[in-house]
Amino acid sequence: MVKRGKKYSEAFEKIDADKLYTLEEAVKTVKELSFAGFDESVEMAINLNILQKHTVRDTVSLPHGTGKPTRVLVFAKAEKAKEAKEAEADYVGDDDLINKIKNGWFDFDVAVATPDMMKEVGKLGPTLGKRGLMPNPKTHTVTNDIRAAVQELKKGRVEFKADKTNVVHLGVGKCSMEEGALVDNCRALFESVMAKRPPDLKGEYIRSVYLSTTMGPGIKLDYKAL
Repeated sequence: MVKRGKKYSEAFEKIDADKLYTLEEAVKTVKELSFAGFDESVEMAINLNILQKHTVRDTVSLPHGTGKPTRVLVFAKAEKAKEAKEAEADYVGDDDLINKIKNGWFDFDVAVATPDMMKEVGKLGPTLGKRGLMPNPKTHTVTNDIRAAVQELKKGRVEFKADKTNVVHLGVGKCSMEEGALVDNCRALFESVMAKRPPDLKGEYIRSVYLSTTMGPGIKLDYKAL
């Protein structure tokens, strides 16, 4: 059994375990129960009733951003590199960045690449892939529209994906954000996940939805009210 700290236990005792909270109630409660000495992330966990063959993966633009800066790296050359710099990408390059990553550098949050760069970027698959940083057409991070990709990522576009336990777990903001902003971000994620329901799935798609902070206990949502 996992041993919890005193502050966690105190926060847990203030939650009604038998209640299904509305999204607004849950957001208000997780903010009130936040106890860490830093600005905790607010996290949404959506437990899906899907089969092993199903893939639930896409991107969502959080209306109010993630609450923290997103460091965007772009693999591009010539005019596309210039476009990336104009869009205020944090790092722009080609072979220089590839070599830097081969040597163990990973100080960025998301990577974007033009299609012509993927032959070389693909060689980084073993290292970028396991960190979830590999550019992918499915998440719109392999594209020739570099300007739009960088701008959207900077504004709060993030990737979500159901893990091996069929859970989509994503940070939707920070405790310091306004309640209304967090509610909007949660709704955006939930609606995006709902839109990815596998067409051949029978029965219920959602099993449960929880909201929590980085260090705090989960609050069960009345997701049908969403």
